[in-house]
Amino acid sequence: MKSTEARRAPSPALTGLIKSDARGEQQEGVRLLTQIFGNSPERRRECLYYLALGNYKLGNYAEARRYNDLLIDHEPGNLQAGSLRTLIDDRVAKEGMMGVAIISGVAVAAGVIGTMLLKGGRKR
Repeated sequence: MKSTEARRAPSPALTGLIKSDARGEQQEGVRLLTQIFGNSPERRRECLYYLALGNYKLGNYAEARRYNDLLIDHEPGNLQAGSLRTLIDDRVAKEGMMGVAIISGVAVAAGVIGTMLLKGGRKR
């Protein structure tokens, strides 16, 4: 494969779907690119960044990381992929902290409710 072929981007229509703010269009773009990725091995490289970006925008961080890491394996100096890796890692860390905060809040609430129920049961 020639280097110019390896670097061509998916069609503007597909990249437009991925870059859209409409979730349904993003999902359609990821679906179409996934088909191309699976059915056309010679076009896989061109799909990697947009599959990573689309999955990131949809909140599918594990898939985004998988596609982005494949791209970085092929092109370690790819600045877009490096920036996207940072965005993915930051979002995963942020959502992980939010998840811990939510779980902690639920545990505290459960403890308060349990204490109230126990105290209420003793008064009778």
